[in-house]
Amino acid sequence: MLALRGLALLLLWQSLGELLARGLRLPLPGPVLGLLLALLLLDRVPLLRPAVAAAAEPLLQHLSLLFVPVGVGVVTHVALLSQYGLRIVAVLVLSTLVGLAVTALLLQGLLRGTPPAEH
Repeated sequence: MLALRGLALLLLWQSLGELLARGLRLPLPGPVLGLLLALLLLDRVPLLRPAVAAAAEPLLQHLSLLFVPVGVGVVTHVALLSQYGLRIVAVLVLSTLVGLAVTALLLQGLLRGTPPAEH
């Protein structure tokens, strides 16, 4: 019963995230907003944690099953991958490098204003 409550909470947060994203025309996906909402509530209301943990544990144990549809999609669109595969790889590598560079520069900028840690 506890796991069902946790699953209901997870689905509720995802639905609320979708409502917020669509209703306010936010540039973030609804599930991401729902996750942020869940993190806020789990931090502030510790009584919710056991139910969510009971629901999350089996989901995490079977996480690999969620990749089956992706694998089927890759097999279905193998012609597109053979046509655009090199471009896709180039874009993935370039975007990863840009993301890492931006993160490193942002962290460097933020750490400049931080006093050194005292030991």
